[in-house]
Amino acid sequence: MSSRRMIRCTALLVMFCALLPLVSRGDDKTAENAAPKGQRVMICGHSFHVFVGKPLKAIAEAAGIADHKDMGTQSIGGSTVTQHWNLPDEKNKVKKALTAGELDVLTLAPHMRLIPDKAIEDFAELAVAHNPNIRILAQESWMIFDDMKKPIKLNAERDDKTIDQLRPPLEEFKNGLEKQAREINAKLGKHVVYVVPVGDAVLALRAKVIAGEVPGYAKQSELFNDSIGHVKEPVQRLEAYCYFAAIYHKSPVGLTVFEKPGDADSHKLNQMLEEIAWKAVTSDPMSGVAVDDKVTR
Repeated sequence: MSSRRMIRCTALLVMFCALLPLVSRGDDKTAENAAPKGQRVMICGHSFHVFVGKPLKAIAEAAGIADHKDMGTQSIGGSTVTQHWNLPDEKNKVKKALTAGELDVLTLAPHMRLIPDKAIEDFAELAVAHNPNIRILAQESWMIFDDMKKPIKLNAERDDKTIDQLRPPLEEFKNGLEKQAREINAKLGKHVVYVVPVGDAVLALRAKVIAGEVPGYAKQSELFNDSIGHVKEPVQRLEAYCYFAAIYHKSPVGLTVFEKPGDADSHKLNQMLEEIAWKAVTSDPMSGVAVDDKVTR
């Protein structure tokens, strides 16, 4: 081989080796942005929760997760988890799906009037017996009547509430729920039960309403339909974003699925809800989501 040809070949080899890190980084970036595997999700709970299935599916599809499966909803108004556990077998869609190993994620909505709720443990034990990799997501809801011990009588009374007044009863419920989740996980010897801090997210949204930062919502009461605490569409959307983050370990920020095209306020509100949800979920270790998570396990 001539010296000139050898020099040319050597130069080409050096250039190829120099490009390898760039190729590798590109592959890593593609893997990082790839949509996670879709999960089979069943929703179980009361009226602060059972609406979440459809918006969750819409969010997942907008994020490119085409194989997300909505496996249905089991709804009982004002229910505890125990009421769902005690449903007769012929009516109990949750037990049937768990026994068949058809679920990757089961959501539960414990009621603040019954914590701990033994049925959370019962469902977890049944679930792992048929799918060792299943996750149980228990919802920390916002407080019924804002405070069960000092309930409001009118929805309009929410407009005078401060975050300092709202936080203690919510934290009491959350602490009890997370304590039970840790105990169940210790008994099972693995992390099965997680907590989705929806109540924290709702509190953060109410703080922004108080500060006058939420487009189209000047009063806290405008987020709710009644004194009990049934919520309007923005809070339902906020909850769905929390579940998307908790299930897929991905930020929803930047998705435009619920926005009205060309509507600046719609964009601002939607982005605000996404940011609140992601911050709430990543701030709570019991959600199982770390800030640097890219995909679900």
